Order: sequence, then structure tokens, then C-alpha cells
Amino acid sequence: MLLEQLRNDVVLLCQELAASGLVVGTSGNVSARDGDLMVVSPSGVDYAELTADLVGVYGLDGTPVEAVLRPTSEMPLHLGVYAATGAAAIVHTHSVAATALSTVADELPAIHYQVAMFGGPLAVAPYATYGTDELARNVVLALRDRTACIMASHGAVTTGPDLRSALTGCRYLEWLCEVYLRALAASGTTAVPGGPRLLPADEITLVAGRLAGYGQRVRRPLLAAAAVEAVDVGGPGIPVPAVVGDGDGRPGVAERVEGGLRGPVGDVDLPVAVVVGRAQGVLPAA
Repeated sequence: MLLEQLRNDVVLLCQELAASGLVVGTSGNVSARDGDLMVVSPSGVDYAELTADLVGVYGLDGTPVEAVLRPTSEMPLHLGVYAATGAAAIVHTHSVAATALSTVADELPAIHYQVAMFGGPLAVAPYATYGTDELARNVVLALRDRTACIMASHGAVTTGPDLRSALTGCRYLEWLCEVYLRALAASGTTAVPGGPRLLPADEITLVAGRLAGYGQRVRRPLLAAAAVEAVDVGGPGIPVPAVVGDGDGRPGVAERVEGGLRGPVGDVDLPVAVVVGRAQGVLPAA
């Protein structure tokens, strides 16, 4: 597998983000660069199900090199940041404090000396619909001379020379946003007049339409490396090439059921199946 270790590192980091509460569900995305290639998390896959083979490898122009799933919807953002900066890793989250702050401030000021790790106060990139070139451009501009930025009504982006550095930046950024939010609350002041900025109804309608087709189902046979041979206890065995799957009826997937196998073209009346070797195909039509 091409860039296997780097792809596995992306998996581990995604799962660490989820365990830390920095992302929820399938939100956020992670990528890392290696020379003229990049590896990036796929779109709409639960991090608990993510494995290295599902993390795609792409050229820096977005051309797939080794990818079985669609890449993150924020692929333009990742490509844009790599083209404009010397970063070798990008972590994008929808963390609570950063997202909340993005609705009430235009920047994260020098509330604490720790902002120095990013190059100074951080800009809030103007809002644009997720996955668009416009959003990518806004983020690239907000990252000028900085290694992180906040995204209005969206989340945050941190970059670094490696994945671990980008994750560390993500943790510090979230902490800084929390400190600033608490300071604003304690002082009874707001960074922008009028309270939190809300998105217009037409934008919510637009995003709802995009979300309707969001996500990818990972098809993993239960015994992906095995073939199945039906054995008739009362007679000769009948070889049946099949992939034993999760029984959702998808093409190329067969399910073990009492007395035999159920395939994608309907029930096949075969005896109890026994695993004997490597997968060769799928059940034929009955």
C-alpha cells in the first residue's frame, strides 16, 4: 500500500480527534503531504470505521493516485493550503470553542502569550459554504504568516510540519478560544456588536441540499479474505465462490443464513457454508 504509514497516522489522528471531542460524527478532516503526494481522510466516514486503506493518496493537483473512496469535501481547502504554504500537515476541526468564537469575533487576539506559537493573533476567515473554492481562498488568506486560523460559523484549521505538530496546535487553539470566550463572558463585553452572527435561511437551505447526499458507506465483507464452499452434509460438496458480507443485499455481497447463503440476486438454496480459501467472486443468479 502506497504511503501506508502516513495513511495509518492519519487514521490514528482522526480517532484521537474524535476521542478528544474536537470533532463529532464525521466532521473535520486531516491530511498530510509527502513530496508531491498527499494523503487525506475520506468524506463522510465515521472515524471508528476508518482504516489506512480508506485514506486516499492524491497528487497535489487533486488527481487520485490510490483512493477507493471520495476525499473529504474540503479537498479544495487542503490543496489550496499546500499550494500556498510550506505546511506538511493540516487538521481541520469543528471544535466547540473555536466554532463558538467564530460567531462573535473577527480575530483571536493576544489574550495569552501562547498565540505566539501560531505567529500572533489569528484571523477569522469570512464564511463561505463548505467544500467551495471560495472557502479555500478565504482560509488561505487568513493563514498568511500564520499556522492556524478560525473559520466563521464553521471551525478551525491548524497546520504544521507533521501531523503531531498540527494536532498539538489544534489543542492549543481550542484552549485559547475557550480562554477568550470566558474572558468576554466575565467582562460582560462582546467582540462584535449584536451578539452571535447567524447564517441566512438561504444558506441553510443550500447546505441542507448538499448534506442530503453526504456520506459514504464502507462495504467490508465479514470474511473479506475468504472463499466459501457449500458442503452438503448428506452428499457431495458444491463449490460456491462468494464473499460473505453484512447482508445488506448490495451487489457482490452474500450473507450466511441458516442452511446456506443469501446472495445479492435472491436466496440461493445451498447447504451450510464452510470457509475454505480466498475469495473468487460472488454468488451466481439462482
